[in-house]
Amino acid sequence: MLLASKIIARSGLVLTILPSLLYLFGSIELPMVKTLMAVGTVLWFIGAPMIQRLSQPAS
Repeated sequence: MLLASKIIARSGLVLTILPSLLYLFGSIELPMVKTLMAVGTVLWFIGAPMIQRLSQPAS
């Protein structure tokens, strides 16, 4: 479960950063940038808290 959470969170981070670079170099258009960044943000906000929760030692 921790591995899956890390993959989800890192995919979200990549989808948040990469579209802006692709737009900068003219590879994709602005509507696609907005869509990919929105998906990336959702994935990041789902994956990052799961990693934090799973990484904490049980009390």
